[in-house]
Amino acid sequence: MTDQTQYVTLGVADGLFAVPVESVQQILEIQPVAAMPNAPADFIGLIDVRGQNVPVIDLRTKLALPASADTQNTRIVVLDVSVEGATRRFGLKTDRVFEVTGLDQGALEPPPDLGARWRADCVAGVGRRAGAFVTVLDLDRLFLADVLASDSLA
Repeated sequence: MTDQTQYVTLGVADGLFAVPVESVQQILEIQPVAAMPNAPADFIGLIDVRGQNVPVIDLRTKLALPASADTQNTRIVVLDVSVEGATRRFGLKTDRVFEVTGLDQGALEPPPDLGARWRADCVAGVGRRAGAFVTVLDLDRLFLADVLASDSLA
């Protein structure tokens, strides 16, 4: 038996995404978010997680998907992400969270190469779960631009 990487699968719009389970600290129901002035569109504000201010990023907006109202299934996935050698905590707002699972055959394929028309730098790879495509997010790269932007404001 081989070790299989485990992922938390997330739904956003009609897409199925996954993040490594070892990055997930908590999964929270949607809650009030304190908006920050002059914030980028995908940074929706701060939440309090056990006394710590945690910035929340809207995955729909981050991935340039159409906006949607929150539902009873909306969740904030609290993640520890390594960005430029430092661990940072973020909340990632998703439409829903499905399960912790491995991928079919445990293998990831690189994202398709469409040239310069599509930025795939936040995609670690594409796998399958029960025959459906699962896009595994590269969290370090997904949040790197946010960190650089927030550091430049400091």
